[in-house]
Amino acid sequence: MSGAGKTFWARRIAETGVVAISCDDRIEEKLAPRLAAGGFAGINGVAAWMGWPNSAAYAEREALYLAEEIATLDEILSELERDPGQPLVLDTTGSVIYTGNHLLDRLRKLMTVVYLAASDKEQHLLIERYLSDPKPVLWRGAFLAAPGEKPRETVARCYPRLLAARRQSYLALAHVQLQVAELRELPHRAEAFLALLTRSAGGSG
Repeated sequence: MSGAGKTFWARRIAETGVVAISCDDRIEEKLAPRLAAGGFAGINGVAAWMGWPNSAAYAEREALYLAEEIATLDEILSELERDPGQPLVLDTTGSVIYTGNHLLDRLRKLMTVVYLAASDKEQHLLIERYLSDPKPVLWRGAFLAAPGEKPRETVARCYPRLLAARRQSYLALAHVQLQVAELRELPHRAEAFLALLTRSAGGSG
């Protein structure tokens, strides 16, 4: 999910010289003309352009975002299929699970998929990160406002529902699951992350 630490650890690994690709960055590039027309820029600008999930334009923009995400993932996997031996860290979005079984099967065959899992106790941290530093999130109908409820209140109530809806898909996709709480205790170095990954994968590297 957004805020779990995907980008942070991808950047730490990239510091060792391994190529790291951010799906968020590539999606933002594809959406740039639409963003510029509204005066938006950057990943937070993408979130602002999409708007709150109950806004009039959200459903259309959610669909546009997902279409660009699908195109982005297809491009990256095609690049990797042409050169499957290249070391690569792919920083996906949390909504990667909505890109379709064909793409996800290709992703799983080409790469080791790591799920950064937040416990129920940590859900409030992800909610606070989303509210204070919003990133694009595809709600897929999980944002259901109650009468008289403010959008921030709806987020706090519905975000755990969204996380629960995604959890099984993340588990089915991933080869390895790492706990966000455990990652938070690690030294902020790629070596520490990769050592934990290796242990969690049963020492298979």
